[in-house]
Amino acid sequence: MLTAQAQGVCVICPTPFLPDGTLDERSAASMTEAYVAAGATGLTILGIMGEAPKLDAEESLRLVRIVLKHAAGLPVIVGVSAPGYAPMRALARGSMDAGAAGVMIAPPMGLRGDEAIISWMQGASEAVAPAPWCLQDFPQLTNVLMTAKMIATLAKADPRLVMLKAEDWPGLDKISALVSMMKAGEMPRIAIYGGNGGQYLPEETLRGADGMMTGYAFPEMLVRVRNLLLDGKRDEAMDAFEAHLPLIRTELQPGLGLAVRKYILARRGIIAHPTVRAPGPKLSDATRAEVDYQLARLARRDPTALKLAAE
Repeated sequence: MLTAQAQGVCVICPTPFLPDGTLDERSAASMTEAYVAAGATGLTILGIMGEAPKLDAEESLRLVRIVLKHAAGLPVIVGVSAPGYAPMRALARGSMDAGAAGVMIAPPMGLRGDEAIISWMQGASEAVAPAPWCLQDFPQLTNVLMTAKMIATLAKADPRLVMLKAEDWPGLDKISALVSMMKAGEMPRIAIYGGNGGQYLPEETLRGADGMMTGYAFPEMLVRVRNLLLDGKRDEAMDAFEAHLPLIRTELQPGLGLAVRKYILARRGIIAHPTVRAPGPKLSDATRAEVDYQLARLARRDPTALKLAAE
């Protein structure tokens, strides 16, 4: 089960599709095994970058079962966010019955005011009960602003809120505030994981975050940089991290980033096809050439990319 003591790198998994747009079950299995081999300590599926709204209920549960089968015992978190409670309840129940460790919930777009946000999140928690859950704080997408004090209020009221995916931007001071409140006994401990494509992995780690939850196409780098930081090797960690920044930036382009990520994962052999299910973006020849150039440059500094440079 997901607990407040969680640490490490929890990889956000895309949903692999065949060229005709149907679920690619073989790639779902190989992707899961590749992330386990990369050193992930957990996996998250059906998140925002998992194209969850494009899957029907049966497909969602089929993906859950495939990933769980190949996850080698790693905890799997299932995104169940939806505008209403009924689909959240059904997916949470099916996922937990299949063996998931917990679920992730983001508030729906447009909630305004502390009272409305807290009330909605408490209702969501009841809907997914008895699953432990992760709160996704991603105001750039949801337009829902949650302060550190509001998150603390939710955590004090609900012991099943055990993790925060911290994606506010800028959000480093919010992480520091939450860590400080936990140390002072002003709120229960929850695990804090950074996101946002890994852009602030070094800073978030040094501010006290417990891990990283994102889907960057080279999760091995996330694992290595985090371990170097925890070992006190900050300069070495930054050298390894900075080599990937151009590619991280390219992956984070609004509206196009998932297509870039899937293209790289397909080139790496982690998934068979870079298909984004319709409606979705497609990469132009010029964009693919830019990504290929960045991969070739990355290979000069990170051996993980050498195989791609040779192709």
